[in-house]
Amino acid sequence: MARPERIAVLGAGSWGTAFAKVLADAGCETVLWARRKEVAVAVNETRCNPDYLPGVDLPAGLRATDDAAEALRGAEAVVLAVPSQTLRENLAEWRPLLPAGATLVSLAKGVELSTLKRMSEVVSEVADVPLAQVAVVSGPNLAKEVAAEHPGATVVACLDHERATALQQSCSTPYFRPYTNTDLVGVELAGACKNVIALACGIAVGLGYGHNTMSSLITRGLAETTRLGVALGAEPKTFAGLAGMGDMVATCMSPLSRNRTFGERLGRGETLQQAQQATHGQVAEGVKSCSSIRQLADRYGVEMPITEVVYRVCHRGLGPAPAAAELLGREHKPE
Repeated sequence: MARPERIAVLGAGSWGTAFAKVLADAGCETVLWARRKEVAVAVNETRCNPDYLPGVDLPAGLRATDDAAEALRGAEAVVLAVPSQTLRENLAEWRPLLPAGATLVSLAKGVELSTLKRMSEVVSEVADVPLAQVAVVSGPNLAKEVAAEHPGATVVACLDHERATALQQSCSTPYFRPYTNTDLVGVELAGACKNVIALACGIAVGLGYGHNTMSSLITRGLAETTRLGVALGAEPKTFAGLAGMGDMVATCMSPLSRNRTFGERLGRGETLQQAQQATHGQVAEGVKSCSSIRQLADRYGVEMPITEVVYRVCHRGLGPAPAAAELLGREHKPE
């Protein structure tokens, strides 16, 4: 399968814009769809997305539009760069415009609240395409660092290895190195769960705890994520790679991570509503995903204590300090 040359990126947020830049830098004809016309105009006229990636120069090969039909016309791959909980609604709107046979690529990291489905499953269902036609991109992908061309790597996952390899070629640049993987379940669950663990790490920072606490949460968070993945049929080794440990470390440790910084606000005593107001109305993905991941764990009988306390802090009024005490007071057991 030849690499996609014309690619539509639907969603002009920070990660959608950064990934569109990667594709354009890799030599693809890339069209970025923005919901708001003023964002598309800014990209085309100033080569910048001032709302989401201020100060980042976008390549001349990247074009923007607020017309989804125009963006999708002739696209060989369609990148879906919208939040996980709005993916179904957006894709249903775009479905009549999707080019037949195009690779559908999800950048979203979450588990759908109403169905407990992974994003690839939502895409396959709504677009009515085989799951092997859907790919996901996941890994340590902090948008501002990618846009600034800091060297980094990612994972392109798809059940169809040839399709994954073709997409890998479309997003390979001197600063962005993609690896392929056919473990779609593992890559997606790792991407969703790390947001919840990052909230826990942020809460710990907000409480004034240090690196020992952070390292413990990351390590035990990876353990519970792996347990869930294996229960759903994922390969254990996936969680030791870029989509697992790599993404977990970046999201939990970096102040650029929305989940980590949102958790810090909760740890300092802010309510969910106060933290949301402070982030201009944006809710971190982990705040919503902790509910669906918790339900998924319950369905498969998997113990996920960090996810459980994050859920209770976010949605059941549990205080951050009592949450920490609860984790530390659990029954002792072998690692």
